[in-house]
Amino acid sequence: MSSQSPIGSLNTTIENKIAIITFGHPSSNSFPRELLDRLTSEFNNLSNNSLVSVIVLQSEGKGAFCAGASFDELLAVSNEAEGTQFFSGFAHLINAMRSCSKLIIGRIHGKAVGGGVGIACACDYTLATNNASIKLSELAIGIGPFVIEPAVSRKIGKNAMSEMTLAAQDWKSAQWAFSKGLYAGIFETDLELDAAVVDFSSKLSSYNPDALLEMKKVLWEGTQHWSILLIERAAISGRLVLSDFTIKALLQFKK
Repeated sequence: MSSQSPIGSLNTTIENKIAIITFGHPSSNSFPRELLDRLTSEFNNLSNNSLVSVIVLQSEGKGAFCAGASFDELLAVSNEAEGTQFFSGFAHLINAMRSCSKLIIGRIHGKAVGGGVGIACACDYTLATNNASIKLSELAIGIGPFVIEPAVSRKIGKNAMSEMTLAAQDWKSAQWAFSKGLYAGIFETDLELDAAVVDFSSKLSSYNPDALLEMKKVLWEGTQHWSILLIERAAISGRLVLSDFTIKALLQFKK
């Protein structure tokens, strides 16, 4: 299955009970709303696919894994309703990942920023290269990581999330992310990462699918309220993105 458009690409292959989703965008694999919606739908579809036991999520290229939200679309927001709608895209995606009946393995080959960090944290098991630094830069542009915070805090803890959020200009290394539990393993090269992803996903897909489903439920216990919480958080970001501070900061970042 594949989906291509000028504002991003999405491709899914299925083999030996493993679905591999690959997303891409020319701007450092960032996410316009339409691409977010397509990825959300893909997780929902695969959740109901009896031929799939495990999902691998990855992005295109050799650069960034994901640069988060599309700055062009953020600048195009003209009212709170539009802002809430845009940030709800990340809310719907994270909720689709947590409620997906399949375990999700994240292949993080490069840097992740903002929403990209949230997506990595919403995976059930994440492997990365030493190039996969992370940053929550939202405060630097006048908003905050409100929508993704529950997923980040669940994965690395509130203290580490706070450290990243308040030091909005600073990159955290892949080793730091590994030490906090975001990455289950880190590798020197893409080839080593790919070998590890193939090995782990193959082993996981050989297990009892009913056991995998029950384990997925256990891993995400206590998050059912996120279906409401993340939309409420989207409204906060949707309001703040209209501030003069944020508009000026986004224009500066685009230079």
